[in-house]
Amino acid sequence: MNPNPSLPVLFLDTVHPLLKQGIEELGFRVEEDYDSSKEEVINRLAEYQGIVIRSRFKLDKPLLEKATQLRFIARVGAGMENIDVQAAEALGIRCLHAPEGNKTAVAEQVLAMLLGLFNNLYRANREVRQGLWIREGNRGLELEGKTLAIIGYGNMGSALAQRLLGFGCKVLIYDKYKLVQSPEGYKQVDIDAVYDQADIVSLHLPLTPETTFFANSTFFNSFRKPIWLVNTARGKCLKTTDLVHAMKQGKVLGACLDVVEYESLSFEYFGQNLTGEDKLAWDYLLSSDQVVLSPHIGGWTHESNLKMARVLVEKLKNLYS
Repeated sequence: MNPNPSLPVLFLDTVHPLLKQGIEELGFRVEEDYDSSKEEVINRLAEYQGIVIRSRFKLDKPLLEKATQLRFIARVGAGMENIDVQAAEALGIRCLHAPEGNKTAVAEQVLAMLLGLFNNLYRANREVRQGLWIREGNRGLELEGKTLAIIGYGNMGSALAQRLLGFGCKVLIYDKYKLVQSPEGYKQVDIDAVYDQADIVSLHLPLTPETTFFANSTFFNSFRKPIWLVNTARGKCLKTTDLVHAMKQGKVLGACLDVVEYESLSFEYFGQNLTGEDKLAWDYLLSSDQVVLSPHIGGWTHESNLKMARVLVEKLKNLYS
C-alpha cells in the first residue's frame, strides 16, 4: 500500500507530536479535530484514509461503514475495546495499537501502588502532614517471599513479571490462551493453582465479553487464603460490589485500583452518578486505608507517550512499505 495524498489522516485525540510528524514524513496529510461531536465526525468520515484515536468515542460498525475510504485505525494505547475490530477487518481496515509503548509504565505503576499499600505510605504521609508521628501503627509488609499471580501474560503482564523477580517474589502466570516460555523464576499454572497459592493477584486482561467482571464473587470465594488485588487493566474486569463484599468478609485484604468500573468510555472522567449498592461500594473504597486509587494513569507517563507514538509510526511504516 501507498499513502493516498488526496485523503488525509484524522487525529481525533491529542497525542505526542512525534506521531503527527512521523505520519507526515511517511507521506500522509494530517487533519486534527478534537472538538466535533461524534455525529459531525461520522458525516465526514468518507474523506479520510486513516484515524488516530485514544478513547474519545467508540468506533462501532455503523460508524466504520461510513468510512468508505478508511484503510487504518491507529489507537494510541493498548486496549482495543472501543474499536469494533472484527467489523473493521471485514471492511479491509487495519487496526493498530501500541501496548509495547506503555508496558513499562503499567508495570511500574503496579509496583508503586503495591509498595505504597504494603508500607502504609499513603496513610503515613497524610498523618505526618497532620502532625502525627505513628510508627508501630504503620509497620509494613514486604513483597519478598510473597506469591504474586499475574492473570494475562501480554505486554503488561510480562513486563511486570520481569520486574518482580528482583523483589524475591514467586511469580505465577495464568493465561488461558498463551503458552509461556517461562524463564527461571516464573511458573505458568492453571487457575486452580492461582486460587491455591496466590497472595497477590494482578489483572492484565483485555476487556472482552469473556473477561467482563472476571473478578467477581465466584472468583474471590475460590481462593484458599486472603489475597491482595491489583487492577491496572480495565475497570469492568472487576465487579466493584463483589470486591467490597470480599473485603468485608476478609477474603481480600487490600486493593490497588488504577481503573474502576464506573469510568467513562473515554477514561477521561468518572462516568456515573452512583446510586444504591454501587454508591455504597464506592464510598467504602474511598474511606478504606487498605485501598489505593488512581485515575487510570498506569500507562500515562511522559516516556510512554513518546514510545507509543514511535511504535505506531513503525507499524504504519511496515504497513505501507
